[in-house]
Amino acid sequence: MHVAPLTGLLALGHVHRDPGHSTPGLANCLALQHSLHLENTTILDVSYHPSPSTVACQGTCQTTANTSAPFCRVQFKTTTSSMSGFTAEAWLPDEWYGRFMSVGNGGLNGCIQYDRLDQGTTLHFATVSSNDGHDGDTAVTFLNNPQVQSDFSHRAVHIQSALGKQIVNQYYGRPHHHSYYVGCSSGGRQGTQAALLHPNDYDGIVAGACALDFNHLLIKAARMARAIGAPNPASSPSYIPLTSWQYVTKEILAQCDALDGIVDGIVSDPDACNFNTERLLCTPVDVATKTPCFTRDQITALNVVYTPTYAPDGTQWYPRFNPTAERAPLVAFSLSGAFPAYASDWMRYMVLNSSATYDASTFGLNEAILMDKVWGDNLATFSGDSHAFNARGGKFIAFHGTADPVVMPGIAKRMYNLVSSTMSMAPSALDSFYRLFMIPSMEHCNGGYKAADEFGQYAVATNKNTTKTHIILAIVDWVEGGNAPDVIVGTMADGVTTRDHCKYPATSMWDAKQAKFVCV
Repeated sequence: MHVAPLTGLLALGHVHRDPGHSTPGLANCLALQHSLHLENTTILDVSYHPSPSTVACQGTCQTTANTSAPFCRVQFKTTTSSMSGFTAEAWLPDEWYGRFMSVGNGGLNGCIQYDRLDQGTTLHFATVSSNDGHDGDTAVTFLNNPQVQSDFSHRAVHIQSALGKQIVNQYYGRPHHHSYYVGCSSGGRQGTQAALLHPNDYDGIVAGACALDFNHLLIKAARMARAIGAPNPASSPSYIPLTSWQYVTKEILAQCDALDGIVDGIVSDPDACNFNTERLLCTPVDVATKTPCFTRDQITALNVVYTPTYAPDGTQWYPRFNPTAERAPLVAFSLSGAFPAYASDWMRYMVLNSSATYDASTFGLNEAILMDKVWGDNLATFSGDSHAFNARGGKFIAFHGTADPVVMPGIAKRMYNLVSSTMSMAPSALDSFYRLFMIPSMEHCNGGYKAADEFGQYAVATNKNTTKTHIILAIVDWVEGGNAPDVIVGTMADGVTTRDHCKYPATSMWDAKQAKFVCV
């Protein structure tokens, strides 16, 4: 078996077919309808798509999806217990380079990731995705059903991969030579779970904006929302309208924009920004001149947002909301005056085990303490014990936007440091299998003001397909070529401007002589 060197998208490498191996195409594809026999699994449909087309989707999350490369589509349903199961799809490209990819989900989603399936087949991976054991974007099926919780936590991704690999073996007449996982948000959390609980599933994992320590993330979101008046903002003296957050951003930039060596509207390392909210407090002159400012109650709310959330014993539950993340459109997730739907669902279906509508006005410290105790079969995902994944030679790339308004970016650094301390490995040693890249100004998984947010992640296209500029190619090159990435080069929305994203703990600073950002 020969794998060509990785120098770009097309150089992912053909794997030469040995005599006797089956040939992808219509006949062999449709034959899977009757020849596949998978444990606890029903084959729902098999279809062949020889050219770019539009296909109907399973579930309620979307109705149609676009496809780019010729492939065989296998839709299946798997039972995981007497009260749980998931639906999934395997997309098998005609031009297969011998690699397998499993993809994760986002939020509380029970949504097959069709954009990810298309991305995988375009990159010549046999790719599988599932609905993680429930349909739609709520936690209603978690109610009194720990089996569904287990599927969402880690089991569905684990089993979809095992079944997907069997489908690959039968269709192509040989097994995959390397296995990968790619996901962002809850998909990033699921990738982390795979490394922790199922270390033999994947050779390489790309995990972005990982929603780690999940129950504490929801506590942080809920407490921020309550601080600014949710769920009844109109009657709250601390409410900050969405239109007023621009003034917060303006003050943050006045205090911190120059910290990275250039005034450009970006705070490259928000951890270096000690944002003083008191400078936004209304003075008599502000009131007289109608200058935008904030009341004492609103300043108190800002302090809740921009400081970590702590347990009663003083231990940190979750990191702070990063300065400049407030200008992201997804800020409405927790700072709109509405109580976060995910936190409400968690309280209803996981903490209180009730189908009754949750009264968010009752959420306070006591409710946070209750939420702290509910993990849902390791769904929290916050362990530093990656010994087994490291021992089997696995490679892990994490990335997180510094302006993420949904999953506080500090959690990525906390996880990195937890792995470092748990495994007694300094960053120089941790580099051998685990690397974290913080992406300046990027929001949740992609997007962001002046962010170089295009690097092949989470079905985000990039016109620069090399191992330096495409994170999926980077993990493949690390696993198969031994070339670990020291930087990930992102491209801005103009398709031209690039920026090096630094390997943590290095940070990005402007070098005036070179007229570019460098890692220091």
